[in-house]
Amino acid sequence: MKRAQIPNIINDLDKKMVFITGPRQVGKTWISKEIAKTIPQSLYLNYDAREDRKIIEEEAWLDTTRLLILDELHKMDGWKNYLKGVFDTRPDHLKILVTGSARLEAFRHSGDSLAGRYFRHRLLPFSPAELAQIRESVDLEKLTERSGFPEPFLAESNIDADRWRMQYLDGLIRTDILDFENVHDLRAMQLVLDLLRYRVGSPASYSSLAEDVGIAPNTVKKYIQILESLFIVFKVTPFSTSIARSVKKEPKIYFFDTALVNGDDGKRFENIVALSLLKHVYARVDQRGQPCELHYLRTKDKKEVDFCVACNNMPELMIEVKLSKTDIGKGLTYFNTRYGIPGILLVKHLKREKKAGSIDIRRGNEFLSSLML
Repeated sequence: MKRAQIPNIINDLDKKMVFITGPRQVGKTWISKEIAKTIPQSLYLNYDAREDRKIIEEEAWLDTTRLLILDELHKMDGWKNYLKGVFDTRPDHLKILVTGSARLEAFRHSGDSLAGRYFRHRLLPFSPAELAQIRESVDLEKLTERSGFPEPFLAESNIDADRWRMQYLDGLIRTDILDFENVHDLRAMQLVLDLLRYRVGSPASYSSLAEDVGIAPNTVKKYIQILESLFIVFKVTPFSTSIARSVKKEPKIYFFDTALVNGDDGKRFENIVALSLLKHVYARVDQRGQPCELHYLRTKDKKEVDFCVACNNMPELMIEVKLSKTDIGKGLTYFNTRYGIPGILLVKHLKREKKAGSIDIRRGNEFLSSLML
């Protein structure tokens, strides 16, 4: 199955290095090898392979190489300065593609030795918009049960998808988390993760989670930051014109693997919407350079809207998610009337799309499939 980002990545390779980051097993290596098929004299090197590592360290690829793919390079000491040297001294015909795990994304933020030398593309699981773009059928039930990760999504059965997920989660907990940072109490980390699976869509109270697990709130916060860095969960913070105020308020937690959500169909649909909107925001940031973010809206007297897409720190669109009900909530009405923010009531099971005053009532499948990527 194709991936929608391939043409954009190929286009960016003509301008700078390209970094592909994203969750484990989301298809970063696969997409890099698909791109290699379009460029003659491509070379794929994985730092985990002993022979490849030697070629990387000695810069021993042929001068005729036109595309150099470096996978898991972040495991190399001093990888950023190494890349800087390779990029700055490369021949004009050499394109460089770097892929890696969450550590590549995390380490990318520290230091600026690569500033101005690369474009980033965050690869996420299949979404309704991507499936529509590559002309595949959009099945929300399948995305709910299996998630949009390629292997479970394309598996022959739900049983095969469940077996993949069990191994995937075990690998994340026992390998990636321990490799990413020293976690002394792996059982507590597992409990925090399990509790978050039941609290999708609700503001996450560090104090409440800490009390349930029997650890300090700061430890809970640290664990969630690790889970976020590893692309297991992502946070949606309340919108505020003050960044400091927004950070202090409780975030909502969602999963990159929608099938990890423990809850009713409404919660799982909300997670699909959150991930679809996040993917839309990432595309606008990575491909168009637009400073966009995903938030939710909430007042002190608890008028709330599930999601708000903001660009240039201005609310652009707000979305409330429902399973089947079509009554307009107080939050949508309040923010639309007082601040003029365009609003959508997004309903999974809806017979007919319509307008209710200045609020659009949209069918979930159609709206999510129309999002820009």
